[in-house]
Amino acid sequence: MPPDPRRWLALAVIAVAQLMVVLDATIVNIALPSAQEALHISTADRQWIVTAYTLTFGGLLLLGGRIADFFGRKRTFLIGLLGFAGASALGGAAVNAGTLFAARGLQGLFGALLAPAALSLITVTFTEAKERAKAFGVFGGISGGGAAIGLLAGGVLTEYADWRWCLLVNIPIAVLAFAAAVPLVRESKASGDTRYDIPGAVLATAGQVALVYGFTKAATDGWSSGVTIGWLAAAVVLLGAFLFWEARTAHPLLPLRVLFDRNRGASYLVSVLLGAGMLGMFLFMTFYLQQTMGWSALKSGVAYMPFSGGIIAAAVIASRLLPRTGPKVLMTVGGVLATASMVWLTRLDLDSSYAVHILPSFIAMSLGMGLVFVPLSSLALSGVADHDAGVASAMVNTTQQVGGSLGTALLNTIFTTAVTGYVADHAASAASGGAQLLQAHAAIHGYNVAFTASAVLLAVATVVVIAMVRNTPAGRTTETTEAAPVHFG
Repeated sequence: MPPDPRRWLALAVIAVAQLMVVLDATIVNIALPSAQEALHISTADRQWIVTAYTLTFGGLLLLGGRIADFFGRKRTFLIGLLGFAGASALGGAAVNAGTLFAARGLQGLFGALLAPAALSLITVTFTEAKERAKAFGVFGGISGGGAAIGLLAGGVLTEYADWRWCLLVNIPIAVLAFAAAVPLVRESKASGDTRYDIPGAVLATAGQVALVYGFTKAATDGWSSGVTIGWLAAAVVLLGAFLFWEARTAHPLLPLRVLFDRNRGASYLVSVLLGAGMLGMFLFMTFYLQQTMGWSALKSGVAYMPFSGGIIAAAVIASRLLPRTGPKVLMTVGGVLATASMVWLTRLDLDSSYAVHILPSFIAMSLGMGLVFVPLSSLALSGVADHDAGVASAMVNTTQQVGGSLGTALLNTIFTTAVTGYVADHAASAASGGAQLLQAHAAIHGYNVAFTASAVLLAVATVVVIAMVRNTPAGRTTETTEAAPVHFG
């Protein structure tokens, strides 16, 4: 079948929808203090503004990918857009904590439909190697730079409008994307075996929810608490049962051929490690800029703009080089740059200069992430049968969510432990009137330790790339797959 003549316009629509989903992950973070105050949310409960979204999004992604494959990728994409807009409207109009938490959960549910549908639409729309590389370049730039753009947008909306607009801004974006997608995006869906694996869906969703919730509880209750251990143990049992079931059922939700291909498996593992390691940049740099340097939310958001520009530039470069170099070279160089940038941040102090100590790290990290994200998205979907495009796409998002949740829990626990230890070791200075200065130095020590842990995670991701990825040119499969016919309408 000849390529869709409107495929580049369709890509623009898909990219806008993806940007909305990515922005939502960070734009709401900036609004957290204002939302907490306005709705009288307790400090213990404020985490649910974030985790209500991540639990439903991460837990339902695999099922969302299969729904996109079988129900229709365009149809699922459109439903996801409208549902996301409706949930955003509910959250923006929330008058109490329960309504806001429910709205965030609904955003996660419809995001779990929207995200895998968007990525799988790119997979089945762009079949020529060079064009697919360019398309993934756009997608990678959006996925990587959107988080930093969200911080800026959240600062602007919170400071000059109202925290509610951090949610309401999704409505016009979703409506415009829907109106453009109807005529521009071509429908596709799998044929043949299209029966849903209900037991697999229940086990996968419950296992992922338990895993994400266990990581979340580790950040608040500690890794050794009974609640944390219980949820993580439940996650291991449920996910183990899921893999056992998938290996034996005739209609698997996640065919193990998708998971156990060498290159694809490596890309999923790298995605987890990068998601965890990057939290060291966004999570603790935001605290450093606002609490240590005393910057406003808007000024902190502006500070991330070079990161956005760098990742977009690197994504363009990677998309052009990918067909010639293959993924391994680009991902290795990107991983080294990202690791070096995090090592550089371990030098931060109370009086560090933005231009000297922070900006170089932002630039190196953005270039590194751009060089990794583009080939990673391509590698995760290269060689997959069209029948499995949705579920393979969902795995990219799922691993990022799991990695982000792990990073939040792990790095926050490391930070808290380091701060507590520093205060205990230097308590004598507090007795002589230096309590406030002691806390400031303890925070810096905690940041440096957390950045070190992030650097280790990124370094491990780079080692995985070097050891496991086969450097096949983009567009060439690493396995022989019999693709089920794809129906366009």
